[in-house]
Amino acid sequence: MAKTKKLTSLTEIFRFLRKNTTPIYVITPTPYSLLGLDQWVGAMEFVNYFDIFDGAHPRVFVPATITAPEFQSMEDVANYLVAHPQFRDRVKSRPRGKAIFVMFDEETEALCEQVGLDIALAPAALRTRLDSKIETTRLGNEANVPSAPNVLGRAESYEALIALAKSAGLGSDLVVQTPYGDSGRTTFFIKSEKDWDKVAAKVIDQDLKVMKRLNHLPGTIEGCATRLGTFVGPVMTDITGFKEITPYKGGWCGNDISPTILPEGVPEKVRDMAQRFGDRLYREGYKGVFCIDFLLDTDTNEVYLGELNPRVSGASPPTNLITSTYGGCPLFLFHLLEYLDVDYEIDVEAVQARWNDYDHWTQLILKQTEDKVELITRAPRSGIWRMGIGGEVSFLRNALNVTSLADENEAFYLRVHGVGEYCYHGADLGCLLARGRMQTDKRKLTERARRWNAGLKSQFHSVPIAAAPPVSMPSDLSEAKWF
Repeated sequence: MAKTKKLTSLTEIFRFLRKNTTPIYVITPTPYSLLGLDQWVGAMEFVNYFDIFDGAHPRVFVPATITAPEFQSMEDVANYLVAHPQFRDRVKSRPRGKAIFVMFDEETEALCEQVGLDIALAPAALRTRLDSKIETTRLGNEANVPSAPNVLGRAESYEALIALAKSAGLGSDLVVQTPYGDSGRTTFFIKSEKDWDKVAAKVIDQDLKVMKRLNHLPGTIEGCATRLGTFVGPVMTDITGFKEITPYKGGWCGNDISPTILPEGVPEKVRDMAQRFGDRLYREGYKGVFCIDFLLDTDTNEVYLGELNPRVSGASPPTNLITSTYGGCPLFLFHLLEYLDVDYEIDVEAVQARWNDYDHWTQLILKQTEDKVELITRAPRSGIWRMGIGGEVSFLRNALNVTSLADENEAFYLRVHGVGEYCYHGADLGCLLARGRMQTDKRKLTERARRWNAGLKSQFHSVPIAAAPPVSMPSDLSEAKWF
């Protein structure tokens, strides 16, 4: 087969990907992470565990449940799907294809090799190393992307922690992070021995990143490290810790994508930071999409590196929405070009310029906040919902993508847990994407956001579980995050 000629324009890139015949399988619990990319890329399909469109999406394949899987992580979901006989038969009947995951491990790599799939992501071992907050800090320093004032080390007592902090002039009001895990669960705020005592078991014998506590605004940005340089998407601010939406104090529950929420000049600083960090990742052997969290010091407007997510992430859906809606080219296309057999050349700055102006959007991740385990007997449908004048919400029409929204009174809801499945404390119930903002400049939840959250959760009905085998839930409930 003749090698494809070098692509030198967006039109040629679009045509190449639209006519792509290499099977691309997005293997995830739900299709949310890359929903809508199948409209740009030929031979792409979603392989999911949750049938959130009830069989209506033509590019979603949900293998029949043949066992009662006990998932402890997203890696377990990936391995279950790749090992499923129906999926394996599907793969073997087609040309050798590519697999995309959010989370995967060495077992996933072995399973893909067995069935004849190439993983279109950086190797699991590299991702694991880069995922460490300690390693992220080191790489950031090398790329001239500094973290908030910090010191790295260990502490076996409160006195040792204070001594470590004082050696770097950080004071005693501290933020302490362990290397791995969701920041909502592995970030600890310590300014007294009483605070230390509450978390000591989680930080002793761990490598620590100890930071000075700042008045800050948290945010995130997704990038794509490529042979031509790093492309970056819209700058987002985080929605975190609202008790109506998530049971986790400080836990992520969505993003505001707004051109006005950050002070003048800050979005440019964030984009520059992400580009320099992405270029350093590429030299480390990592290519493709990544997400970095940043902190804006609201006292000085300095921008600091937070943490790295070396993967498709929770920022991917709004990133691809914004870059395709306002810039005509989803960022993830450049990830695919890095892993398909094609050479290309494009003006990175020209593409980037298309993505820097956009409107207001929000995504909310709705979690169960009640501490109960019950069987779901009714759940809201995926599709377009509408909020009435009084704040009530109702299902409006079927839709397979967020681009079907008409105005700010409508929202695209993607269900996760449905009828016949179990809800439990901290479980992702679904995701909402809507035009407009749901967080104020002072980081308060808007009344509109509260009504969407309450209205959709009220659509769930569940009943206590009758005597039966115990329900399997992740041992670390932070792993109940399916996005």
